Amino acid sequence: MIEIIFSKPELFWFIIGLVLFLAELVIPGFFIFFFGLGAWVTALVCLIGNPDSITNLQIIIFAVTSVLSLVALRRIIQKKFFYSKENLSEEVEDEFTGKEALVTTEIGPENKGKVEFKGTTWKAESKSEIKEGQTVIIIEKENFTLIVEPKK
Repeated sequence: MIEIIFSKPELFWFIIGLVLFLAELVIPGFFIFFFGLGAWVTALVCLIGNPDSITNLQIIIFAVTSVLSLVALRRIIQKKFFYSKENLSEEVEDEFTGKEALVTTEIGPENKGKVEFKGTTWKAESKSEIKEGQTVIIIEKENFTLIVEPKK
């Protein structure tokens, strides 16, 4: 079986590409996909050119097509099919910004407090003194801390 794979370079490169595509499903980062693409381009070149064995030229074709496709296509494909960090953070902020929360621990300019929002307790900061039990408006979210101001 292994002799057949190595005696037919197009089959060898196809299997390498398939393994790389499957690895992309397991390993995050959307990086390995382009090496799978490079392996399949190399398999196609081998199928058309009909070489007898794996050569340095095939390795060069694999490396060049992998790197070129990575550089040229990664951002385009990520924008098309995956959330960008900017879009994701805007969606998350929209879920918080402008909403009301209840202060559970006093908040001040020099001390962080806590607020309850959607049944969960969050760390909170404010430039104003806010007493426990007051209702506040969320103006911003920074990581796991809500920036709030007193409701007017």
